[in-house]
Amino acid sequence: MTIELRPVVKRLGARSSRVDGIKVFRGRRAQVDITVAQIGVGPTMAARVTQRLLDVVPVDHVVVSGIAGGLDPGATIGTVILPAVVLDVASGREYHPSPLGDVPPAGKIGTVDELIVDPARLANLAEQGVVALEMEAAGVGAACEAAGVPWSVVRVISDRPDDGLTEAPVMNALRPDGTTDIWAALRLVATRPGRIPGFVRLGRDSSMAAGKAAAATLAALS
Repeated sequence: MTIELRPVVKRLGARSSRVDGIKVFRGRRAQVDITVAQIGVGPTMAARVTQRLLDVVPVDHVVVSGIAGGLDPGATIGTVILPAVVLDVASGREYHPSPLGDVPPAGKIGTVDELIVDPARLANLAEQGVVALEMEAAGVGAACEAAGVPWSVVRVISDRPDDGLTEAPVMNALRPDGTTDIWAALRLVATRPGRIPGFVRLGRDSSMAAGKAAAATLAALS
């Protein structure tokens, strides 16, 4: 999403460019050349964009950086997760990220293509050892593993289902490419004014988590 892209670009001081029609940002940290791209929302879109980039950009290692929803009681707001396993919830297939920096991967996250709020489904995922949910890593993992490129995931918890802040109307204001539909967001606020404090909190926590993910990612690449 744009909220996840922006802090990486800002901290890196990256400059915009285009590769195969995809807008990217390029910068350098220590001795590492870094290309940053917004891969969109959902595993299908993420896999498609990742594959296109891998076809045209020489890459040694791919990193997914951004936010996630916490399931495990220990996955509180601001918790950094570098998973050892990524579960594609729809197919049941598992992908295995590579180590990044000095922190060994640990735990399992789930990739979903929809917002899951049903307590029974969430409980089932937690019983499988899933500590957090997000929407792109399995797609990236599929593309990278097919291409034989090492990949890693850095996620920071921005919300939890028991907070009741993330719901379908909020997700509907997000376009497939990861940008926000401003008119949909304004309609949401106008029709649900009582939820404004919750929306503000969700936005604040998401921005904090995205910034923390960007910092952790660039630190590991330095």
